[in-house]
Amino acid sequence: MEIAKVRGLALPDRLTSALRRGRWQHPGDVAMRALIPWFEEPLDFLLTPTEMTRESRSLDMFADDPRSSELFREVRGSQRRAPVELPWLDIEQAVLIAVNRRPGDDVALALDYRTDPSDPRVVGSDFWTNPRQCAWRTVAPAFSVFADALGMDLEKLDAPAPERPGP
Repeated sequence: MEIAKVRGLALPDRLTSALRRGRWQHPGDVAMRALIPWFEEPLDFLLTPTEMTRESRSLDMFADDPRSSELFREVRGSQRRAPVELPWLDIEQAVLIAVNRRPGDDVALALDYRTDPSDPRVVGSDFWTNPRQCAWRTVAPAFSVFADALGMDLEKLDAPAPERPGP
């Protein structure tokens, strides 16, 4: 299976497989609230690498504007002397996978490749703790943990379907 890439970063195998099969679906607001109780706004999952690429372009816009960079805590790691750590997001190591459902909310979930290039952590933008400045917080230590927590059986998608016994 060919791995999908967004912004030059390979999407996790489980996500690539789910995208190809149309199984990367929002699990519902109740499931999302159970996993991320501090995340107050509804999200929509990005359903294709093209959507992820398009939405992730906003990271560049915010990181390249000094005022927005401070508000959204998004920077380019290659332009920093020290490693970029949470609550900041290194946009060169991030891909958005879910974004605000309501225009203007400016919230998102992202894959954060600083931890593991094959199974990156999932982080979310937090504007509720301090409404004057975003803090990127860990939602799950790895994408596989995120998928499991939401009950997404994505790992078995490439396995052949079990044969049904005949009548």
